Amino acid sequence: MISLKQLMYALAVEQTLHFKKAAELCHVSQSALSTAIIELEKQIDMQLFERNNKTVLVTEKGALFLIKAKAIKLALDELQQISQFSKQPLSVPMAIGVIPTIGPYLLPKVLPKVRDLYPDFKLRLVEEQSHRLINMVKSGELDAAVLALPYPIDGLLAFEFWQEDFYWVSHVDECQQHQQEINSNELELDKLMLLKEGHCLKDQALAVCGNQSTAHNNAYDATSLYTLVQMVAGKLGSTLVPKMALEQLVFQDKKLAAVHLHEPGPHRRIAFIIRPNYAGADSIEVLIQLFTQQLSAQSQST
Repeated sequence: MISLKQLMYALAVEQTLHFKKAAELCHVSQSALSTAIIELEKQIDMQLFERNNKTVLVTEKGALFLIKAKAIKLALDELQQISQFSKQPLSVPMAIGVIPTIGPYLLPKVLPKVRDLYPDFKLRLVEEQSHRLINMVKSGELDAAVLALPYPIDGLLAFEFWQEDFYWVSHVDECQQHQQEINSNELELDKLMLLKEGHCLKDQALAVCGNQSTAHNNAYDATSLYTLVQMVAGKLGSTLVPKMALEQLVFQDKKLAAVHLHEPGPHRRIAFIIRPNYAGADSIEVLIQLFTQQLSAQSQST
C-alpha cells in the first residue's frame, strides 16, 4: 500500500531533482529516501524518475502520478488546517506571496499594525511575479497571495481590498508647471519606459493607455519601479507609477514630478488570492480589514 511518507519523498525529489537534497529536505538519510522511492515504483509498477550519477529527470508517467500526489498532499494539509484555524485568527503560521510592484510599498504601511495587534503571528513572505504566485497558491506552497487585478487567476478566489490609479512620472523639466492631470494621448509613448515582459504592471499600464503595446520605449529591461524612476531622474524618459509607490519613489526626489493619469479607473485593484476551499479564510478577512484601515488612514494623511 502506498504511504504518505513515500509520496512526500517523491514530491521532494521532484522539487529538488536531487536525491541527496531531497533527503535533506525530508530530514532522512539518502539511502532511506532512495529505498522508499524504489519500493513506491515497484508498488505502482511505474518508473517515476530517470537517474544517473549526475542528473535526475521526472518521467512522463511520473509527472502525471506526481500531479495526483500533490493533490493528495494539498487535501491533507487542508484537513489539518481546519482544526488549526478553528482557533483565534492569525494564530497559525501563514505563507503569503506578494508581487514586486506591491510588496515594498504596501508592507511597510500595514505590517507594523499587524505586529502590534498579533505579536505571535508567524508570517512568511515570498516576492514573485503574478504567474508564479498563482501556481504556488494552487499547489499549496502559499496560503495566499496579494496581486494586482485585472489578472487571470485560474479558478482561485479574489478578495479586493484596495484600488488605485497610475501617475505619470517625469523629470520636473519635462512637466508643465502646476500640471495636475494628463491624458494617455498626451504622453510621448516613445519616451515611456515600462517594466520588462512578465510584470503585470506593464500590461495594466498599457491597457490604461489603450494597449499600445509597441509604442513605448523598449530600450530598457527594468525589473523594478525603483530602477525606472532613477532613469526618469536621469532624463532618460518617463514612466507610470501606481499611487501606492509615490511616497517612496517620487515625493522625496525634487528632480521628479508626478501627474495623475486622467483615464477611467481604478487603473489597478489590489486583492488577496486564495484557493476556494482554503481553511484560513477568517484570517485573510482579518488581514484585509487591517490592510484597508491602514491604507485608508495613510491615504487621508497624504
